[in-house]
Amino acid sequence: MGKVTFVFSGQGDQHPGMGKALYEQYPAARAVFDMCESIRPGTIRQCFEGTEEELKETANTQPCLFAMELAAARVLMDKGITPDAVAGFSLGEVVAAAVSGMMTDAEAFRLVCRRGELMQQAADQHDTAMAAVVKLTAEQVEALCANYAQVYPVNYNCPGNITVSGLREELTAFSADVKAAGGRALPLKVKGAFHSPFMASASEAFYQALQQAELKTPAIALYANKTAMPYEGDAAVLLSQQICSPVRWEQTIRNLMAAGVDTFVEIGPGKTLTNMIKKITAEAKAVTCDEYLAEVEAC
Repeated sequence: MGKVTFVFSGQGDQHPGMGKALYEQYPAARAVFDMCESIRPGTIRQCFEGTEEELKETANTQPCLFAMELAAARVLMDKGITPDAVAGFSLGEVVAAAVSGMMTDAEAFRLVCRRGELMQQAADQHDTAMAAVVKLTAEQVEALCANYAQVYPVNYNCPGNITVSGLREELTAFSADVKAAGGRALPLKVKGAFHSPFMASASEAFYQALQQAELKTPAIALYANKTAMPYEGDAAVLLSQQICSPVRWEQTIRNLMAAGVDTFVEIGPGKTLTNMIKKITAEAKAVTCDEYLAEVEAC
C-alpha cells in the first residue's frame, strides 16, 4: 500500500472567504480558527471577509493561509487520516512543521505571524516582485537571470515552470527576454521578492525568533524546501534559511515518491500544488483537500 503526503500551499492562492465552509461545518476546523483568533484578533474576519488587496499584504496573507490550511489538515486528521510525510511550499512549511509535531499549533501560528511581518518589512525596503516563467527549462531561466544584477531563479516548481524574484524595473526587461526566448513571465499575486537575497534580513531575524521556540524532532517526516530532503540537524537553520533560499519543489516531490509516496493531498485554498505535481509525474495521485475530504466522507 502506498503512502500519503499532505502538501501545504504557499502565497498566491489566497482568496476572500477561504476556510469559511470548514469553520461552519467542522468542530476541528473551528478550534483552529478560534485559536488563531485568540492570538491574532481579526484573523477570522480577514479570511472570511477580507478583500483581495488586504489578503495580498504579506503580513496578512501568511497568518490567514496558515489558519485555513491547519484547519483543513486537522479536519482530515480528526477523520483518521494521518499523513506518512508532510511538506509545505514556503509558508506552507511552517504549517507542515506544526502537523509534523515539530512545534505546537499555537507556537507555529505565532511564528508564522512573525515571519509574515519580517518578510513584509524586508519587501518594503525595495520595489520588487515575482513572476512565474513558463515554457522554458530551468537552465534557460538561469541563463536569462544571469544577465541581470538582481533577478534570481527562486522556486523550481515543476518542468517548464520556474519562479523568479527581482527588482521590478529589471523584471520588466527580463520578461521581454523571456518572451523572446519562447516563454512567458506571469506576475504573481505577492508583494516582495521572496526566496531571494532581498529576504536576508527577514531570514536572520526569523532565525532569532526560532531560537526562542521549543522545536522538537518531527514525529512525521517533514521535508525541507531548502534541501528537498527530510529535516536533519538544526531545524531553526533550515526553517529560517528557506526564506532567502530557492524552493526545490520538483525535487521534493521526486524524493517523496522515491520514499514510497503515491498520494499527494494539497492542503490550501487552491490547486496550484496539485497542478504542479501532475506535471512532475503521472505515476502519483494528486488531489485537493476538498476532493480528498469528499472521498474520505464517502467511505
